[in-house]
Amino acid sequence: MSTLVSSRLLSAGLASARRVHPLRGAVFLVLLAMLSASAAMGQVEEAVVSGSVGFLYSHNDGQTSLQPILTPVILVPLGSHLLVETSAQLQGYIARSGGNGPYEGQFFGSLQYLQLDWAVNSHLTIVAGRFTTPFNIYGERLGPMWLHNLQDAPLIYPIGTRTSGSSNGGMIRGVVVSRPAWLLNYTVFFSALSQVENLGSGRAFGARAGVFLPRSRLELGTSYQRFLQEQHSNSYGAYFSWQPRSLPIDAKGEYAHSPQGHGYWIEAAYRFKDSGKGGLTLAKFQPVVRGQQFFRLAPGVSDLLPATDTQRVDFGLNYYPIPSVRLNASYGRQFTSERDSNYWTAEVTYHFLFPLAFWVKESK
Repeated sequence: MSTLVSSRLLSAGLASARRVHPLRGAVFLVLLAMLSASAAMGQVEEAVVSGSVGFLYSHNDGQTSLQPILTPVILVPLGSHLLVETSAQLQGYIARSGGNGPYEGQFFGSLQYLQLDWAVNSHLTIVAGRFTTPFNIYGERLGPMWLHNLQDAPLIYPIGTRTSGSSNGGMIRGVVVSRPAWLLNYTVFFSALSQVENLGSGRAFGARAGVFLPRSRLELGTSYQRFLQEQHSNSYGAYFSWQPRSLPIDAKGEYAHSPQGHGYWIEAAYRFKDSGKGGLTLAKFQPVVRGQQFFRLAPGVSDLLPATDTQRVDFGLNYYPIPSVRLNASYGRQFTSERDSNYWTAEVTYHFLFPLAFWVKESK
């Protein structure tokens, strides 16, 4: 949600979010209300705090770990055209020393983004600061703990997001053309090299373009990144997001290619309808499945990609006892030429959203 977009695109996104995932529309709704307050009614502007706190248990390839995670998000509007966004992640990692020893823990934090958005008009938003690298859609749209359906990121996520998943620099984005039947959006960015602790980023240039079809609720897009440090290289990507009107399904997928390797992932989540016998109970459950493959093309140094050709399938189940709380459990099986392994995860997440009352300011 790190962009200010046209009301048509935002409304379409809200409709999709409400249909499949009631939590995902909340932050967009608040942002729309804040932006429209000064422009349409000229009344009040106020900051908002959102985010999540959660606890993750994982048993991956024989190693058990416990991870408490806090991810706050703060939105501060400055008039009708400026918005400050920031998010940090505070995370603990607790595991047995040496695999069989006593549990030991370490805690660390990172600044995911701190950016100033200037909404010039519906065709152009200028962004400056630290922002999520806009390669494909996973990092921006599914990165936060309360948004992704499976806790492990896709195998190909490091492609196009080196070195930290965040960029320090500038970005422009917006809507090129908006029609009732389709909408074309774009993003162009540049990032400078930073080796500052918790503020790392790679020197890179990139662009992304997507076409959204409101009637079929389908989005198709492509991404490009030029990595401009060490050995310069190109990364390419493509993505889709589909939430059909006839079925309560949320389907997404990506393809990414780099000199070190290429691969894809496809994920589908099904939300039961709240009608019929037992409908209100079933509607709180959401089964998820993801399939993915990665093909290694060349050796890489610290590229965070699998060392060999890898295939993986994951099955998960989300349960929402109340709209702001999610319980999740998943199982994954990974296949490589070296060995096969199992991945088990369980987590509980609480999503919060409230205004910062002390930031209320009367508009002139």
